[in-house]
Amino acid sequence: MNLLSPRYLVFTAAIVTLAASLALAAPWWIPLTAAALTVVGIADLLQTKRALRRNYPILAHFRFFFESIRPEIRQYFLEDDTVAEPFSRNQRSIVYQRAKMDTDKRPFGTQLDVYAPGYEWINHSISPAPEQHHDFRIEIGNHPDCPRAQPYSASVFNISAMSFGALSANAILALNGGAKAGGFMHDTGEGSISPYHRQNGGDLVWEIGSGYFGCRNPDGTFSEANFVANATTPQVKMIELKMSQGAKPGHGGVLPGAKVTIEIATTRGVAMGQDCISPSKHSAFGTPLEMLAFIDRLRTLSGGKPTGFKLAIGHPWEFFGIVKAMLATGITPDFIVVDGGEGGTGAAPVEFTDHVGTPLQEALLLVHNTLVGANLRDKIKIGASGKIVTAFDIARILALGADWCNSARGFMFALGCIQSQSCHTDRCPTGVATQDHSRQRALVVPDKTRRVANFHENTLKALAQLIAAAGLTHPSQLKAHHLVRRISPNQVKLASALLPYLEPGELLDPSQLSRLPPVFGLYWPMAQAESFNPVC
Repeated sequence: MNLLSPRYLVFTAAIVTLAASLALAAPWWIPLTAAALTVVGIADLLQTKRALRRNYPILAHFRFFFESIRPEIRQYFLEDDTVAEPFSRNQRSIVYQRAKMDTDKRPFGTQLDVYAPGYEWINHSISPAPEQHHDFRIEIGNHPDCPRAQPYSASVFNISAMSFGALSANAILALNGGAKAGGFMHDTGEGSISPYHRQNGGDLVWEIGSGYFGCRNPDGTFSEANFVANATTPQVKMIELKMSQGAKPGHGGVLPGAKVTIEIATTRGVAMGQDCISPSKHSAFGTPLEMLAFIDRLRTLSGGKPTGFKLAIGHPWEFFGIVKAMLATGITPDFIVVDGGEGGTGAAPVEFTDHVGTPLQEALLLVHNTLVGANLRDKIKIGASGKIVTAFDIARILALGADWCNSARGFMFALGCIQSQSCHTDRCPTGVATQDHSRQRALVVPDKTRRVANFHENTLKALAQLIAAAGLTHPSQLKAHHLVRRISPNQVKLASALLPYLEPGELLDPSQLSRLPPVFGLYWPMAQAESFNPVC
């Protein structure tokens, strides 16, 4: 770099002249500011990593500043109320209002374009049903082949998987306290059960991922003894084997050693200060048959607690292979949680967030229809997660085949999340997704605990009103024919007409395969219980 070039000489002379003139005739803080700017300008000229700072000393920093606050500028000054990127202002507002017990009513009609393709609604009844108590529940478990079964009565709306480490200690405390107060379940995420999950005593679903955190040997393999120690505690109500997640299906993860604190290391059963690795696949099994045997083993070791698995749908033949393994062995999970490819709370490569994983509605329909077609639907409950925050979101997903819904980002909003999208930086401005203790202090646990419970309760109250208007008394009565979707400005169809639905046992009759939708007719014959690979 040539510091004697005219451009740099003129810049330096201007700064020195300004500093000298201000020093002679201005308050003390003005020359001090000028001196500081001079130092910054010289540092910009001498550094070699950023061309913008070398060409535009000092001024470049203004560009970097406005770029850093661009999400906030867009969110607070430029954002449309109804554009969900990833959640709209209206979606966030309804959560904040219900969490704070503010009015959630809106005047002057809908802001949505009701003639735009994709708009959905539920048809109401001219003779509405009496509104029921909003504590809607379903029973999960009671497996016929498990004599010591411990079925669980679950709310139809619960907290989805978010690990301690991804969320702060205060966030976990508030979520679990809210679950305890509201009588709903809290999924631990794959980071295992921390002291903060246990402190308030809320019902837990223990999620076990490929890292086997909380139930692992030092080499990262599954530890039966450690599993039993955690799974048999009364607070753990269900066991969930995570096959994949919507944010980054088919992708492992690494928590850098610098972030593995003593608390996280103790919770996960890993060494402090060393990289904490979540492999992209499980080491305890390698085929659908082995997977079901492992699930059955977990159910037995837990004392008969409801045990199932979570997945984001990818290759259809892989899920079909799991179903064929159920038919071959007679082993069925108590539940399956379908995670939509819409992404989630976990940070992920943009290609995975945007383009990997089947969206929730299509994934749910595939799982529901496959179980119906295999005559297994009455034995297995289905949960669903993916951008669910309102009562209509719940109603839509239940109408398409789910038994209950989970929400992660909805409950983050209830905690005070402002969608700054800085979850992966450890600089969350509201103390929700950070391990920085000074930032966590902003999240006052008793206040947020109440807000989590309020959001759950008020959302289910809205659901009770919604289904009563449709002439129903329980969300389980919602079916696809209750849901209407616009497909063009002058054409609408019931969801049941838009989407293929199988009849019970259809997949078991080879003569019916040719008339089934292509996803079944093509991929069901390719699936095999002995391998996740297709038969070619």
